[in-house]
Amino acid sequence: MPVLNVSNLQTSLIGPVSLSVAAGQCMAIEGKSGSGKSLLLRAIADLDPNQGDVRLATSARDLMPAWQWRRKVAMVPAQSGWWADKVADHFEAGADLQPLLAAIGLPDALPGALQWDVERLSTGERHRLAIARAICLAPDALLLDEPTAALDSESAARIDALIAQELQRGVAVVLVTHDPAQAERLGAIRHVMDAGLLTPADGAYQNPAATP
Repeated sequence: MPVLNVSNLQTSLIGPVSLSVAAGQCMAIEGKSGSGKSLLLRAIADLDPNQGDVRLATSARDLMPAWQWRRKVAMVPAQSGWWADKVADHFEAGADLQPLLAAIGLPDALPGALQWDVERLSTGERHRLAIARAICLAPDALLLDEPTAALDSESAARIDALIAQELQRGVAVVLVTHDPAQAERLGAIRHVMDAGLLTPADGAYQNPAATP
């Protein structure tokens, strides 16, 4: 049974879209700017008004509180949101963050990145920390919008490795990317978004570690 199952999802600008992503499987969504890729992720996360049936395993999105859904299906947008002055205030107290900070290449020893002011963060640092913030929730599914677009090659490789680690953990990943090579590195099933509709890409391939 798919971990994330979307049926006939639509908004005023996209759809209807149906997709299924199994545990440990990555779906890469490619397409031109403005084709609706980011809007699709926002609709799955229930951040914009939408219609359709969205489920995590057998649990219907509409039958659980929004905050609970967004912990289980965590989205990292292309431009992450920050609501407090300190980085640490965006993470749950008591979480063991040192392995994650080390994995994304930021200082983990105090006073490390958690003690930084958000305003001092570069675009790339913000994005890496936003991905770490989502992973800290231990979600069942991750929605990632261009997770490496603002990163240098070394940082991008770290994020790819972290995504691969989440796939090994059994997380379902939906990845918006303009980089076909990234989709190939992650063993993704490739789809294309065009004018608000989603179709399989030619020559789509499947993550061999994915659960059927």
